[in-house]
Amino acid sequence: MTEDEAVRALRGEDAAAAAVAATALWEMWCASGKPEIDALLRRGTEAMERGDLLAAEALFTDIIRRAPDFAEGWNKRATVRYLDGNHAAAVADCEETLARKPHHFGALSGQGLCHMALGQHREAADLFRRTLAVYPHLGVARRNLAVALGEVVKSNGH
Repeated sequence: MTEDEAVRALRGEDAAAAAVAATALWEMWCASGKPEIDALLRRGTEAMERGDLLAAEALFTDIIRRAPDFAEGWNKRATVRYLDGNHAAAVADCEETLARKPHHFGALSGQGLCHMALGQHREAADLFRRTLAVYPHLGVARRNLAVALGEVVKSNGH
């Protein structure tokens, strides 16, 4: 399956086929084609999983320095920055990811979460809508869209 085929499958009627395509996309996105970059990505992901956000961010920043066109380096650093509460920087990294991979539903949804954390509910809703345009079967994006829209409605009443 090519990346284009996987993106088309995400948008298809078959939720199971979309889930298979999503897994395939994550595998593609996490493969830089350079063994040293892939090793750094694994190390950074392991650091993030054990809660060592400082080490993870440093490793992902090193990936970005060495391979700036590798979108997943930006996306993983965005995740670390989100987890560390640095939401504005995470938004910037999501934008870098999306400049390289416009259909990266993880970065779209992640940027939406950042905007939610910043209290920017309209922007968040827009990102969750964009996520669902790419991957309509992604239930968490649908739920997050509902929350964001609820917050927009609340803020209109005050």
